[in-house]
Amino acid sequence: MTEAPSYTISFYYRKILVPIDGSETSLRALHVAVDIAQRYGSKVVVVYAKPKNTELGEDPIIKAKERLKETPVNITYKYIEFDPRNDSASSALLREILEEGYDLVVIGARGKSLFGEINIGSTTLAVVVNAPTSVFIVR
Repeated sequence: MTEAPSYTISFYYRKILVPIDGSETSLRALHVAVDIAQRYGSKVVVVYAKPKNTELGEDPIIKAKERLKETPVNITYKYIEFDPRNDSASSALLREILEEGYDLVVIGARGKSLFGEINIGSTTLAVVVNAPTSVFIVR
């Protein structure tokens, strides 16, 4: 028998942001966020920070939708664009967090980095250090 969710915890995690880039780590983070949402009745927003004027090889949002097509959770998918000449994915994500009022960010430790020995990627590190909310890192 499972216990009913705590109302206190449900209040803490009403709106969860999950930045994805199509990497396995980001998709694992998405599954963790969905599990939290199922337990606490949270809304999940999946975001891909896309550099302006670039073509997507494999769309991470489509990849995420395929993985979650049978999931009974309130999930919204969103693209946010940034100008790579004077902006970054991390600053675009931080603006999203501030403007939309997320309660939790669930993020993969590193994305599609070419350096497999790196434990935490630069985007994740920037979000962890600067986010005004709780951040859950998935390895």
